Amino acid sequence: MQVYADNAATTKISDHALRAMMPCFEKFYGNPSSLHSVGQEAKEVLEEARAKVAACLGCEAREIYFTSGGSEADNQAIRSAAFYGARKGKKHIISTAFEHHAVLHTLNALEKEGFEVTLLDVKEGHNITAQQVKDAIREDTCLVTCMYANNEIGSVLPVAEIGAVCKEKNVPFHTDAVQAVGHLHIDVKKQNIDMLSLSGHKFHGPKGVGALYVRRGLPLVNIIEGGAQERGKRGGTENLPGIVGMAAAMEDACVNMDKNNAKVVALRDKLIAGLEKIPHCALNGDRENRLPGNVSFCFEGIEGESLLLLLDAQGIAASSGSACTSGSLDPSHVLLAIGRVHDVAHGSLRLSICHENTEEEIDHILTTVPQVVELLRNMSPVWRDLQTGKREYIL
Repeated sequence: MQVYADNAATTKISDHALRAMMPCFEKFYGNPSSLHSVGQEAKEVLEEARAKVAACLGCEAREIYFTSGGSEADNQAIRSAAFYGARKGKKHIISTAFEHHAVLHTLNALEKEGFEVTLLDVKEGHNITAQQVKDAIREDTCLVTCMYANNEIGSVLPVAEIGAVCKEKNVPFHTDAVQAVGHLHIDVKKQNIDMLSLSGHKFHGPKGVGALYVRRGLPLVNIIEGGAQERGKRGGTENLPGIVGMAAAMEDACVNMDKNNAKVVALRDKLIAGLEKIPHCALNGDRENRLPGNVSFCFEGIEGESLLLLLDAQGIAASSGSACTSGSLDPSHVLLAIGRVHDVAHGSLRLSICHENTEEEIDHILTTVPQVVELLRNMSPVWRDLQTGKREYIL
C-alpha cells in the first residue's frame, strides 16, 4: 500500500485546478499586459482569479499581489514594513522562535542591517499568546510577523487576538499563512491582519505561485524590479496558468473546507491516539489549537531519518523535524524552540494528511510505525543504555 502523508510539504494538484489551468495554455495564452484583444482576454482571466483569491480571504481584489510563492511573499511583506518603519526611526520587529526559515532568514538579514528582532518563546503549550505580543511591543516596533499555523508541529496561533493587539498599538501585523490557507477559515478584516502570505501548492494548487495580501493603504517595496505588473509592485509577466490553478484550488478548498476537515480531523485524532500508545513518545504542538491534518511526534531512542527511510520502504511517505545539512544532522529549530532536547528532537516524525487519505491508510500507518520504531530501538545503543539504566528516559 502506498500512503502519501506529507501534505505539509506539498500536495497533489487537484483535478479541479488542472481543469482550470488548461484554457490558459490553449486559449488564454496572451500576455496580460498587452493591449491587443488576446492580451486583454488573458488580463480578464487574471483579474477573475484575483477576485477569487480575495473572496476566500475576505478582502478586496486590489489588495492581492501574485508572487512566486510563500517565501517571496514573506520577504516582500517583512522588508516593506522594515523599510518604511526605518524611515520613521522604528527598527524593532517581533516574531516567534518557530517561524518558517523564509521569515527567520529574512529577519537575520535585517539584523545585519541594524534592526532589532525579538523572537517570542513558544515552550509553554507549544504556542504563543497575544499577551506575549502585547508585552513585547515597543515605541519603535515597526512590525509583528507571526505565522498563522506552524508547518512542523501544527500549532494554530491566536491570530485574531494578535491582530487586535497590533491594531490597538498601531503596529502592522503580517502572518505567514502558508499552512493555514485552504485548511482554516480566514477573514483578514475581522482578524485585523494587515499582510498575509500564501502558497498554492499547500492546498492542491500548482507549485511556483503564491500571493500576498496587503491591506489597502500600506506601502510596499519591490523585491523584483521590472515592468508595471501587479500595480508596479512585482515585475515579471504573470504566471497565468499557475495563478488560475491556485485560485481554483483555493476556491474549491474553501467551499469544501468544513466537510473535508470533519474527515481529516477524525483521521488525525485516530493517528494521534494510536501513536501515543508507543512507549516513550511525545506529541508535538498545541493539542487543541492544531491544524486539521498535522500529527507530529518525537520518539526517544531513534533517529528520524532512519525512521523515514524504513517507512518509505513500507510505502509511507512522511517527513521528520530534522534536516540533513552539509552532511551533518541538525535537529529542527522548531522542536528545540518548544523545549525538546537534541537527543529527542532527532527522533521526530511528521505525518500530514488530507481529505484524500483513507481509513485503511491510517490503519497501515498505525501498524507500521510501531513496528519500525521497535526495530530501530532494538538496533540502537542509546535505547540499550536507556533500558539498562545507564541513561535516564526523557520522555
